[in-house]
Amino acid sequence: VHKNENTKFSPFSIILKLVARHHFFPNIQSDIPHCAKIIQLSKGPRLLLVALAASSHTSKPKLNLSSALAFSRQSFLTNTRNLRSGYLHFFVEAAPEFNFLRRHSRHIQRYLKVKMTETAQDIDGKSIAATIRAEVKAEVRKILEENGKVPGLAVILVGNRTDSATYVRMKKKACEECGISSFGYEFPTTVTQDELLGTIRELNERADVHGILIQLPLPEHIDENAVLNSVERSKDVDGLTALNMASLCSTATHLGNTRINWADFNQIPFHIACTPQGCIELLNRSGVEIRGKNAVVIGRSNLVGLPVSMLLMHRDATVTIVHSKTENAPDIVSKADIVVAAAGRAEMVKANWLKPGCVIIDVGINSVDDPSSKKGYRLVGDVDYEAAKNVAGMITPVPGGVGPMTIAMLLRNTLNSCRRSCN
Repeated sequence: VHKNENTKFSPFSIILKLVARHHFFPNIQSDIPHCAKIIQLSKGPRLLLVALAASSHTSKPKLNLSSALAFSRQSFLTNTRNLRSGYLHFFVEAAPEFNFLRRHSRHIQRYLKVKMTETAQDIDGKSIAATIRAEVKAEVRKILEENGKVPGLAVILVGNRTDSATYVRMKKKACEECGISSFGYEFPTTVTQDELLGTIRELNERADVHGILIQLPLPEHIDENAVLNSVERSKDVDGLTALNMASLCSTATHLGNTRINWADFNQIPFHIACTPQGCIELLNRSGVEIRGKNAVVIGRSNLVGLPVSMLLMHRDATVTIVHSKTENAPDIVSKADIVVAAAGRAEMVKANWLKPGCVIIDVGINSVDDPSSKKGYRLVGDVDYEAAKNVAGMITPVPGGVGPMTIAMLLRNTLNSCRRSCN
C-alpha cells in the first residue's frame, strides 16, 4: 500500500483500514485492494477509520456505516478549524452503537490531539466591518483627488421611534468616519405620502446625493412599496426597489448575456440589500468556501431571506429555504454546511439541528428577559449560541456579528454609486 499510493501512513492507520474492510468490502479477497480503496474513499479523516475499527467490537455482526462514510467525505471538504472535533462529536456522541469509542474516547482524543470541549471560532463582524470602513475611507479620498466628488447619502426618517433614530445616528457617524457627506430628513408620523414622494423626487435629481435610504418601518398610512420604488434605481443603496431585486434574481445563464462576477461586490452593476451582502462578505473574509456547499437559509423575507438565498446560489451553493411551514426543519438544517438564520425567533436553532463543523451566520437580533443585566434584558440571535458553538466550526455572535456589517455595506454601496456616476 505504501508503494502503490506513494503516501506515508502510520501502522495504526493501516491496521484500521484492514479491520474496516470487513464492513465495506466483504466480497473482496485481497487485503491490498481493500486498503487502497479505503485510502481513496476516506481522503484522510482518521476518525472514520477508528469508527470502522470500533464497529468490529460491537455485538452486531455487520454494521451499516454508509451514512458515516457519506458524512465523513462531505465534512472533510469543509475547511473548519475544529473539523476533527466535529468527527469526534458525531461518532462519540451522536452514534450510540459506537460504545467502544465512548469507552476509549480519552485515548482517541489524545491520538487526534483535540478536545471534546473545543468550541467554534467566532466570526468577528466588528473587526471585518472596521476593515471595510477603512477601505471605503481610502476610496472616498481617492475619488475626491481624481474626480473632485464626495459620495453623498440622504437618510429619510419618519416618526419618533427610538430604535430607528438610533440606527440613523449610527449611519451618520459612520458616514463622517469615512468622509461621506450625509443629509438627514426627518418627518413627523403625520407626514403624507405625497410629501415623502416629493422629497424623494428632489433627492433623485440632486447630483451631490448618490444614495437614498428610507428608514423602515414607515407609518401604516403610507404605502411602503410605493415609497421605496420611487427611489432612483442607481441611488437605491438599500437594494430594496423592485428593479434591483429583479436584477439579483437574474441568473444570466442564457447565451449572449453578460455574466456578473458575483465574487466581487464592487463589480456588480446594481445595488444589493446591505444585510444579505454583509452575510456573504463575512463568509468571504473568513475563508469559507461557498461553491458546492449545502446552504440552508432560515427565513424568506424580502429584506434578508430571499436576497441572501440568491447570493448564495450565485456563488454556486445548493440552497434550501426553511420557513414557518417547512416540515422537518431540524432534519433539513442538519445537512447544511452553511446556515443563515434570519427567522426573527430567539434561539430557535438548537445544537442538535446542526451538522458538526458547519458555518453559522446568525442574522437575528432578539431581546430576552435577563434580570442579571442592568437593562433587564439581553440580545440574542436566532441560534442558541452557547450550545451551537460546541458543534459548529464557525459562528457569528450576537451582537457583534452581522449587525456591524449592515452599515459597512451601506457605505460601500454609496461609494460604488458615486464611482459609477464618475464613469
